[in-house]
Amino acid sequence: MAANPLQPRSRPLWRLGVCFQQIQRLPPTLTIGGAILLVYFLVGFTARFWAPYDYAEIGTGIPFSQSSPQHPFGVDQLSRDVFSRVMLGTDKELFLSLTSTFIAMVLGGGLGLLSGFVGGWFDEIVTRLIDLFISIPILIFALLVITAAGPELSGSLILLVIVVALVYLPRIARMARAAAIDLATRDFITIARARGESMWSIVWREFAPNATGVLLVEFGVRAGWAPVLIGTLGFLGFGVRPPTPEWGLMISENRNAIVAAPVVVLAPMLALSFLVIGLNFFTDGLARVLGRSARRSPL
Repeated sequence: MAANPLQPRSRPLWRLGVCFQQIQRLPPTLTIGGAILLVYFLVGFTARFWAPYDYAEIGTGIPFSQSSPQHPFGVDQLSRDVFSRVMLGTDKELFLSLTSTFIAMVLGGGLGLLSGFVGGWFDEIVTRLIDLFISIPILIFALLVITAAGPELSGSLILLVIVVALVYLPRIARMARAAAIDLATRDFITIARARGESMWSIVWREFAPNATGVLLVEFGVRAGWAPVLIGTLGFLGFGVRPPTPEWGLMISENRNAIVAAPVVVLAPMLALSFLVIGLNFFTDGLARVLGRSARRSPL
């Protein structure tokens, strides 16, 4: 059968052009933040295959030596390659930040939506508890939880995930509650109640999907601040146990060499900074996209 002369022959290139045009319409902050996060995810998943040294390997060079072709980020006080430690610590930073924020989002978001929907004495109790936990400074609350966990769990990744999740849970719950109160007056909620749907069905099938925009933005905001909190705890000695390559811990271990070998301190510091910048840019762009969609939505 003869080919139709009117049919375009470069369909893959045409689709690629359409995708490129769609990317150009996205907010610049979303594109830049997404590109930065993509680099971090690629490094986190692949660093174990190409990092020149193990993160705990000692004797790789002269302690506190400057940058060199063998050690681009220098060597720390225990003669470990800082470049390898920074690269191999990427997956741990992403795991700690995203996992803890996701747990806080599920628990805090569900609690806030349920509180806003039920109202009454239940909402009053939840609101007072949220206010109580939010009134405690974040760092002090995190240190109290770590201290209460005891020395057996101190320094474990699981404890750090729980700590960050508990810190952000009441803040996410407050935002979810505000979204639920706004949604409670909408017609589709009234119709769901008239159909006799259960409370849990309305919360998870009606409230949750329509509060997705608010919750996604809140997730991005909290995920952007999670590396800072994790790095702060590591710098103060309340983070993961050595020799785990956590960037805050690396900054603390090498801070005495800030003058003699600044690259040893600046490397994990810049890695942490660019991760926070990428998350914040991505969140800002996501908020713009979801805000535009929400204004166009009939709901």
